[in-house]
Amino acid sequence: MGQNGRGFTKEFKVDAVKLVTEQGYKLSEAARNLEIDSSVLRRWKEQIEKEGMQAFPGKGFMTAEKEELHRLRKKAKQLEMERDILKKAKAFFANLSK
Repeated sequence: MGQNGRGFTKEFKVDAVKLVTEQGYKLSEAARNLEIDSSVLRRWKEQIEKEGMQAFPGKGFMTAEKEELHRLRKKAKQLEMERDILKKAKAFFANLSK
């Protein structure tokens, strides 16, 4: 199938939507044949209708904004960890000088 871990590739999603839009399958029938929930296929179809071929950027399941948000949250977490380490080091060295 087009499965990639828990996600699906962009090509799989586009082809799945084409079954409904170009080949005349009913949404529920296409979803059943692909062994995915019809609500998932409906969401993919809506994304393609709204965003065209710009739908499913990145890893195929995150919009560009979500991907950027994910990257920024990861970076923020890393910076917070570094800050906490520096605070502990500062306290450690402050206790050494007493």
